[in-house]
Amino acid sequence: MTRPSLAEAAGAQCRIFANGDAALVVEFGDRIDLTLNERVLALADSIEAVGIVGIVETVPTFRSLMISFDPSRIGFGALARRVLVLLANAKVRAHSGRLWRLPVCYDPEVAPDLGDAARRAGMSPDAVVARHCGMIHHVYMLGFLPGQPYLGDLPEELALPRRETPRVKVAAGSVGVASRMTCVFPKETPCGLNIIGRTPAALWDHRRREAALVAPGDRVAFEQIGLEDFRRLADLAGRGELTLTPYGAAETGESGF
Repeated sequence: MTRPSLAEAAGAQCRIFANGDAALVVEFGDRIDLTLNERVLALADSIEAVGIVGIVETVPTFRSLMISFDPSRIGFGALARRVLVLLANAKVRAHSGRLWRLPVCYDPEVAPDLGDAARRAGMSPDAVVARHCGMIHHVYMLGFLPGQPYLGDLPEELALPRRETPRVKVAAGSVGVASRMTCVFPKETPCGLNIIGRTPAALWDHRRREAALVAPGDRVAFEQIGLEDFRRLADLAGRGELTLTPYGAAETGESGF
């Protein structure tokens, strides 16, 4: 099976093809869509559950799953056949991840684009913050930087274009919006998104058992904090002493910081 092949997953077609000589890709569609992403995550769950020998890792994206494998332990054709079986039996994963409460400061000192974003949205800055904090954001994937989540889906009024002139760098923890997505940047980086806030939380910390704080399929609720609290929590995070505890997949309660 070296050429792209169509398969059925949850009653919908998907495509299987090789990506180099040590990776297989299952593509579920050509758009950013929560239903497609749930199919991606369902297949990733199934692969983890059965423990196929020779698989190195799985990498979920918005609409596809890349499966890296060791060709000396399993061939592309054999892996593709195993994946086809899993696709036939995969159950769609609906919001089964953890729920995080992530502190974000929206003060102009750390949110250089909030005022302009509010103007272009025809809203006040406070209204933009209320909308951004008043919803649950789905983690579609991690990428670009280690541990960087791509979060959706913003309401239409916050669906702003990228900045015409990208910034040379934004600070670690910056919260940026563009189109209908929110990104949180774990490290200082060049950036073309509209920066409307900053979190003191470490999205990537190699000192933790799981270096990435959030995972694909998780959900994030942003909670507004003031500048003084931001500085206090950032100091704790810098010392590795800021611990965020998520809701369980099916639990209720509060996470603390």
